[in-house]
Amino acid sequence: MSNTETFSNWENLVKKQLKTEDIYTILKKENLEGIDVKPFYDSVEKPLVNLPRVEESTHLVATYHETLEEDVFAFLLNENVENLVEKTIFINNKDLAEHISPADEDQYFSLIDVFDESNAVIDDQLVKELFAKSFRRNICVDISFHQNAGASIVQQLGIALAKTKELVEVYGEEILNKILFRLAVGGNYFFEMAKIRAFKLVFNQLSKEYGLDDIPYIFAETSLRNKSVSDSENNLIRSTLELASAMIGGADAVFSTNYQIGNNTENSEEISFKQQIVLAYESIINVFEDASNGSYYVEDITQQIAEKSWQFFLEIEENGGYLKTLKQGILQKKIYDQAVEEQKWVEEGKIKLIGVNLYPKLDKKKSVEELYREKEIKAVRWAEMFE
Repeated sequence: MSNTETFSNWENLVKKQLKTEDIYTILKKENLEGIDVKPFYDSVEKPLVNLPRVEESTHLVATYHETLEEDVFAFLLNENVENLVEKTIFINNKDLAEHISPADEDQYFSLIDVFDESNAVIDDQLVKELFAKSFRRNICVDISFHQNAGASIVQQLGIALAKTKELVEVYGEEILNKILFRLAVGGNYFFEMAKIRAFKLVFNQLSKEYGLDDIPYIFAETSLRNKSVSDSENNLIRSTLELASAMIGGADAVFSTNYQIGNNTENSEEISFKQQIVLAYESIINVFEDASNGSYYVEDITQQIAEKSWQFFLEIEENGGYLKTLKQGILQKKIYDQAVEEQKWVEEGKIKLIGVNLYPKLDKKKSVEELYREKEIKAVRWAEMFE
């Protein structure tokens, strides 16, 4: 039987079950990204080559604790630790970054955003101080903040490109292979997989504008946006899926933000890291370079996200670039509009949060107007409306 016959048989079966000829209208699934999702895929128009990552396999990053020193290779550091040898270290503290001097056998990465978003400027002093360090990646472009504020996937990637272009214009194209991109991964499993893959495409396209052929270094952490205070166990399940998305999508490093919102304990830190260990050691999904390559669905949405992100980047550039659109309040308004629309979907139950707006359903306690500010990019968890 040919593919065409198989497809036709499937269509006829669905038409019979749904008792309508118009199956595509019924099966069409809405999304806030403006991505066209088909109910059935039997091919991919433009197959992609394997999308590489910088690291050979995804680093599993733990918040530093002395009990983990023997077993863990990559740490996120908020304060100085003596005699950490032959480790990969991600620095999350500005003061610490200024005072630390890695030895040759260490690999250090900065997670400190060099953009001062509130004043719409690049912190030039910080850039120069970080450049003076022998880090593997000195400069962080943080868009995890935008994800947690409710920016769409397309907006996140467009903003990442626009921030990158601002840096290149000031410091030259040699900065491109010194940048680490800090992303937050949400709960839309396949879309988030495609987000990481799409970013590789658009970043490479940007690098080619400067005569280079670079791939981005991607540090992916679990989102706070879809987590709730009262449902730690559900948070744990959500963030496990987010980590899987990041690994399958081809992130260079992954980190689990604590699943116990506002109540971090040593035990919850340990369990958060064990999520990564189980995924990596039992599913081995951190070693594949581009595990979702060839999936008709993921390939299709990857390319749609890449195209829309590039268009959003061009839109920012037409308005004068990232910093100028921040100064004018244009980006804040775009993210606000997206975030409020998303929050309304949560309120209406179109986005489902188990234990918050489904099983059991909590009462709404805060309005959209109380949660969001039109002129400010601020992190808001969906569940705050009900807490």
